[in-house]
Amino acid sequence: MLTQIEAPRWSSHKFEELVLKSNPAVAVFDCDGTLWSGDSGYGFMVWSLEQGLVSRSTTDWIDTRYRGYLAGSVTEAQICGEMVQIYAGLREQELQAAAAHYVSLFVRGRVFAEMEKLVARLRGQGVELWAVSSTNKWVVIEGVRDFGITPEHVLAAHVAVVDGTITSNLIDVPTDQGKADALKRVGLPRPDAVFGNSIHDYAMLEIAVHAFPVNPSPALLEAAARKGWGYFQPAAAESAGAWVGSE
Repeated sequence: MLTQIEAPRWSSHKFEELVLKSNPAVAVFDCDGTLWSGDSGYGFMVWSLEQGLVSRSTTDWIDTRYRGYLAGSVTEAQICGEMVQIYAGLREQELQAAAAHYVSLFVRGRVFAEMEKLVARLRGQGVELWAVSSTNKWVVIEGVRDFGITPEHVLAAHVAVVDGTITSNLIDVPTDQGKADALKRVGLPRPDAVFGNSIHDYAMLEIAVHAFPVNPSPALLEAAARKGWGYFQPAAAESAGAWVGSE
């Protein structure tokens, strides 16, 4: 009878100790489910539709597309790109203000305390911090602002902006292999430490010198066991009773 290999689970103290002992010069973080609970990409989309930021026809279209995504007929990369393209025609300033308001209402209160503390420690040691996410860039920029991650170090789903107006010209959707590719494009082919919670983070975890799964999805937990990685489960995620976040 074959014994199933399980990834070792780190305590909060052990997790912080392992990260700090790795002495990273560069640390890369996924966001939804890794720095905070929930899916801010989907949450912002639903909230912004309710706020009337896009037309009724666009709302109906993206709702149909998202149902297709849940059914498996629309890919992760497609839906994440389309969830940014729906804002074409808006002034960037308007979307920035909406993202800031959404984050203040629904994201800041869901930050994992252990991750907030860890990032503060790394920032205090002069570690270069990056965020890589398939959520739209305006939401991610606001979400990681309090972590001290600058907009220039945010790699997320985004479209071109022309004369202050958002277009539908998709520039990037970092998900799956696209996350590793995005890091390579900015000169980080082998980041020292990478933190992620989903199988969509696997490619960038795999290129890291030190991989740190956080609040892992079942698929990532299985992959972590195969790779010999451990993982950390924040207390707030555990109290929710299940994996939270889908990015």
